[in-house]
Formats: sequence, C-alpha cells, structure tokens
Amino acid sequence: MADATDYPLSLTNCGMEISIASAPERTVTVGQSATEILYSLGLADRVTGTSVWFNPVLPPFAEANEATERIADDDPSFEAVVNKRPDLVAVQYEWHVGPTGSVATREQFHELGINTYIIPADCDTKDNSTGGDGTRTAAFSTDSVYKGITELAQIYDVQDAGETLVADLIDREERAIALANSLDLPDDLSAAFWFSSTDLGVSPFVAGQLGAPGYMMDKLGIRNVIESDEEWPTVGWESIARADPDVLVIASMDRRRFPADDIEAKREFLRSDPVTREMMAVKNDHIIEMDAHAMSATMRTIYGLETLAEALATMAFEE
Repeated sequence: MADATDYPLSLTNCGMEISIASAPERTVTVGQSATEILYSLGLADRVTGTSVWFNPVLPPFAEANEATERIADDDPSFEAVVNKRPDLVAVQYEWHVGPTGSVATREQFHELGINTYIIPADCDTKDNSTGGDGTRTAAFSTDSVYKGITELAQIYDVQDAGETLVADLIDREERAIALANSLDLPDDLSAAFWFSSTDLGVSPFVAGQLGAPGYMMDKLGIRNVIESDEEWPTVGWESIARADPDVLVIASMDRRRFPADDIEAKREFLRSDPVTREMMAVKNDHIIEMDAHAMSATMRTIYGLETLAEALATMAFEE
C-alpha cells in the first residue's frame, strides 16, 4: 500500500511549478492520452469533458467514455473548457496548452484558479518552441509515460492504481521486445512510419528518429530511414522511395482533418502512385496498420510496440 498524498502537492511540470491543494473533482482533458490514463486509474467519474481524439477509446472504457461529454473531437475552445468549471485541465500536447497554446496558455487557466498538468512525454527530452510538432532533444523513453501516470496517480491520491498500471505496461513492453527478439529478423531491417499528409501525393508527415516510433524501432532492432530529429517532419516520397524501407507502418485514425487521415486512402495511394508502388514494402505488402494514437508519445506507444512485433511475426524477409 502506497503512502497517501500529502496536500498541498507541489510538482514541477513541463518547466512550471504547480501546487495541487486537494485531489481534483472535476477534470477536463485536452488529448486522448490524458483521458485514457485517467480512465485507467479508475478516475472516469472525475472527468467531466474530453477533447482531441484520434482513435476509439480503449475497449474497457467504452461505457465510461460514452457517459463523458466530448466537448470537441479536435481542439476545444478556451471557453468550452472553462465552462465545464474544472479544477484541473490535463493535457497531452503542450502546443494545445502552453506558451503559445492553441487552446490557451497555462497562465490563462491559472488566473481563473484552474490548475494544468501536461503529460511529461510531450515535454521531457523535447523542445516545443521550434514550431509544428516540436523537436526531440533526446530519444523518447517510456519512462516519461510512466512518470506521467505516477504523477497523476499522486495528484488524485490513487497511487496503488498507478503502480499497478505501470507494472502492467512494463510487462507488456518486455513481452513485445522478447517476441521480436525471438523472430530472428534481418540485421538491416528498415522501416518508415507514415502518420498523415495534408493532401495525398504531397510530402507526408513521417516519424523522426527520436519520437515514439523511433523508440519502437530501436527496441525491435529496426533502422528508421528518416534521419530527422523533428517529431513529424515532412519528407518527399521520392526521398523515402530511394531509402526503400522494408516495412511501412501507416496510421489508422478516426480524425479526418486531412485526406490522408483515411487509412484506405493511404493504401490506395501507395498502390497507385508511380513512385510509391515500386517500393519493396508496397510490393511485398509489408504494410502495418497502427493506431495513430500509439504513434504519439503516450501509454498506447506500448500497445504500438506490441502491434509492430506481432505484425513482424507474420512476415517473411529475404536475407
């Protein structure tokens, strides 16, 4: 049994000192990751509004999520969040609630007496001042996910639930790596992760070296053909085709901000475009679908690691 939280609780969160007077009763989440962590900690009844969704909620929480108001599928307005009268706003991406937040700055919330907590996976080893999706200053580690779970458990005084969740995720992580190690994959196996594109045919958003997909590839002994440290750089298809990755991992999502958000549109483009259809990954159908949310630095990254290892187990590669 973990020690109870001693309030007021002071934490340094993404470079800002926050003080929690008592366990929050009303929380609005800006980001699916924050929502699913709170649900996983048994705190669905404390979540009064959610926003920014990529994929359906994890199946065990479908009923709880149905009962929670979704104030926006994508970015909520500042007013929509404040109108729920939260005592804490839990955030997945700093660019939503941060120095130049698309929803608001942290100070705007704090001036109204509303605390903010940003999941550390989006700011530890990451510089979000570079614009876009930010740039990693060092490789993402699942330690930052476990840190976020542990701190949220402490904020809500549910430390035992936090320890149980972290232990389960560490176990899943280790089993996925063990599966990949048992496959005798080629030493030079390479891959690229395609999240989306503003339009089909234009340079896609692909995973850089140091984000969550980079972590997956590193753990499974796969070389990322994209060498950028940006989280999601845009790279031309001609450059990707020249690198000719053995495997393409493509994001599946409910979001429809861009045409290439549609998984079937991605597949059709890869099969029909004169450049992409010549890639070995396309010719060999070494295309893996993965939840878009798993490609971000989230709890679901461990699930993505499982998806990747299990898919590789079904594929044959020439030595």
